[in-house]
Amino acid sequence: MQKCYVFLAEGFEETEAVGIIDVLRRGNLVVEIVSITGQLHVAGAHQISVNADSLFEQNSFADAAILILPGGMPGTTNLNNFEPLRQLLLRFNAAKKPIAAICAAPLVLGGLGILDGKEAICYPGVERKLEGAVISKNNVVVSENIITSIGVISVLEFGLSIVKELQGDEVRDQVAAALLVL
Repeated sequence: MQKCYVFLAEGFEETEAVGIIDVLRRGNLVVEIVSITGQLHVAGAHQISVNADSLFEQNSFADAAILILPGGMPGTTNLNNFEPLRQLLLRFNAAKKPIAAICAAPLVLGGLGILDGKEAICYPGVERKLEGAVISKNNVVVSENIITSIGVISVLEFGLSIVKELQGDEVRDQVAAALLVL
């Protein structure tokens, strides 16, 4: 079974994180919620807390099918400042493995050079931090091994894009129908 890793930092966008996790699990994907804070209990940007499954340092990520970054502030800044995650993202990208980021979180990828020449989208106003990216007008963009999304408005579409990438069109369509996504 393919394993999806969703990374939480203090100040993450709760709707994005929980919405993505929900859609992926509906798509029969194993999701590991990973805290980069050193604590399992992580507070979101709007003081909604989530208990992670594990701490970053407890994982090898050898079984990862995809790495996922929810947005939010200051969550994105905290993700961007966590060097072990940055190094993991670079290794994943070098291997052309899937990476997904929503809202402000694509700026982490931009700063690492991962978006060079790729089409991408992010939260409005963050575009200048997507270094090397071709900015899209779409809510969700799949460009090579990278999936990016504009923000909370596109959480379901973003999650469904990840399901499609890992499980195919049929599973994606089944999950979409159950969620009443037309």
